[in-house]
Amino acid sequence: MTPSKLKKNDVVLVGFPFDYNSSYLRGPALAPSHIRERLYSDSGNLCAENGIDLGKTNNWHDFGDIECFNSKKYFQIIENFITDILDQKARVLSLGGDHSITYPILKSYAKKYDNLTLLHFDAHPDLYDKLDNNTFSHGSPFARIMEDNLVNNLIQLGIRTINPHQKKQIKRFNVQTIEMKDFSSNINLNFNGPVYISFDMDALDPAFAPGVSHHEPGGFSTRQVLEIIQKIKTSDNSNISIVGADIVELNPKNDINSMTAMTAAKCLKEILAKMIS
Repeated sequence: MTPSKLKKNDVVLVGFPFDYNSSYLRGPALAPSHIRERLYSDSGNLCAENGIDLGKTNNWHDFGDIECFNSKKYFQIIENFITDILDQKARVLSLGGDHSITYPILKSYAKKYDNLTLLHFDAHPDLYDKLDNNTFSHGSPFARIMEDNLVNNLIQLGIRTINPHQKKQIKRFNVQTIEMKDFSSNINLNFNGPVYISFDMDALDPAFAPGVSHHEPGGFSTRQVLEIIQKIKTSDNSNISIVGADIVELNPKNDINSMTAMTAAKCLKEILAKMIS
């Protein structure tokens, strides 16, 4: 499969093994291969909970990984790749890597989609103006996204560690941040336009996802996350309005028996099935 053979609304799965902008620990660059190993493992299958057998559909394609050979140019490489896919009216589900990759991905999406809602699952707001003197840190992508007006609306779920600086940033950018302590299963997830999902694995409680760099107790269970994904609706009730997604911040170095990689693969299946159903 080459980009020139994509059909309208196809979904491309691609890995970005990049963790140059990580703080505290490196390791998320190893994640795409670990997620794929679990996704295709004989220990399970490719059936999603909505009944779609991803192994028997031809409207998604695994393009493998885009390797990082020059960290300073990698953002442009990401943006160019995503733009090439979107120009063919296809969509992208990306595997990180650290969370900084969401910024160049959204730079591409902003060229194609107006009124885009960014649904962000995370323990952290990732709205630092800069972290460790790095304006492109994995703790800063959503500040860059909002500064550049790449999305119309940013909704954050699972947040449970907001410091005073990030509180100011939330107010500055008018972000709808639903802290974990305030989360309700009755949350309304009906959207009026296209939706992009950015899923940080540490949105999950460490009991369900130990393989992350920044453990923050008190997060989602796996079932809670799946229920949220499965009940996303748009104004015309069309799943096609989920135009893209990324799954980031798995750190295999901290994983236990590939538990977190398997959970990432499960989330991947449910998001992908929601996109193509």
